[in-house]
Amino acid sequence: MLPPLGVRLTVDVQVREGARGVTYYARVRWTHPVTHHREGVKRSHASLEEAQAWIERLEGVARTGIDPGQLLSEYVGQLGDRWARGIDSTSTFDPYSAGLRKRVVPTLGHLPVSMITAGLVDRAIDAWETEFGRSTVKNTVAVLVLVLDEAVRDGLIQRNPAKDRSRRRTVGRTPVVPAGPESPRDLALPDVAVLTRLVEAAADRGGHQAWGDCVMILATTALRISEVAGLQVGDVDLSRGLLHVRRQTYPGRGGLVTKQTKGRRRRTVPIIDPLRGTLIRLTADRASDARLLVGPRGGVITTATLRDATGWDEMVEKLGLAGLVRHGLRHTALTWMADAGVELHLLQRVAGHQDPAVTSRYLHPDHQAMLDAGAAYSRWWAQSGPTKPALTLIDGDAS
Repeated sequence: MLPPLGVRLTVDVQVREGARGVTYYARVRWTHPVTHHREGVKRSHASLEEAQAWIERLEGVARTGIDPGQLLSEYVGQLGDRWARGIDSTSTFDPYSAGLRKRVVPTLGHLPVSMITAGLVDRAIDAWETEFGRSTVKNTVAVLVLVLDEAVRDGLIQRNPAKDRSRRRTVGRTPVVPAGPESPRDLALPDVAVLTRLVEAAADRGGHQAWGDCVMILATTALRISEVAGLQVGDVDLSRGLLHVRRQTYPGRGGLVTKQTKGRRRRTVPIIDPLRGTLIRLTADRASDARLLVGPRGGVITTATLRDATGWDEMVEKLGLAGLVRHGLRHTALTWMADAGVELHLLQRVAGHQDPAVTSRYLHPDHQAMLDAGAAYSRWWAQSGPTKPALTLIDGDAS
């Protein structure tokens, strides 16, 4: 039992000698502000210093409402969902909450919040990486950071020990032999012929053309699968050759969620000739507010339904594309656009990236090297500028 906020405490310490030595019984009492009942708590300690420290702790609880010695599990219970302020409740909350409940509390919950260090967090992450994938570990670290941010605000700790840990170079299961930085170009399909076989295989294995259409749209527009699911017939402008990306649809809390695109950035994407026939078929004689692409039973296509309907992993392995994920089709479109000569600023708009450095990873290495050289030249110019020749006077009699 802890004293309520703002109550006045009365304290005393009794010393008792026994067969096992001296014991110090510290007692704290107060009057409950609502019931007006007299309440209290007492605890035995091995030394007077420990007893006084315990009393000071409870005095701090009464003064601030925060227990500086409480366990992380207790603090999480006290927080409720306060750690989730500012995150997307329709998509991010569930995986973060699962990470807190299934990994953070079982691993670190028995420790006082004030005893959690960067080293302890690192060792916890090391253990999680042996059991869980990259995305799961990333979500778990993210929610730990949010919880400990609240602990900083409450004055339980001075600095968040999990903050720097979220920037570890590897998060999630790591290969035995560490690889270099992975380029999104490495995740793209090699050529159009392979894409054609993949489209045909998806439609065949899924037993419906919708699965092949989804693959085709993803690999030619660089849309995310949630953005494809959010497309309506009216978003297709065949006369101008443009596809308007305005929303995304994905499974969230309580069912499907439709909202603005990632980063709330609407954009347009060019419709290339190989995709035109698919879009003509999907838009013919349909209402403008109808969902452009749906599954065989009229449902929304998600990455999970595409995976399950086509037996994705087995399908891509048979095609010699083992390891290809659905998001690799977005990488394919951006890589092929870059190789076709689409300028960086236009490629950034198509991708919907906020940072051009992210988009530049899709450029051919030769182009990227040239950009790096230009950036280095710009930095040099900003720091020193070109060296100007000095003016000198020449004696006319000089030979």
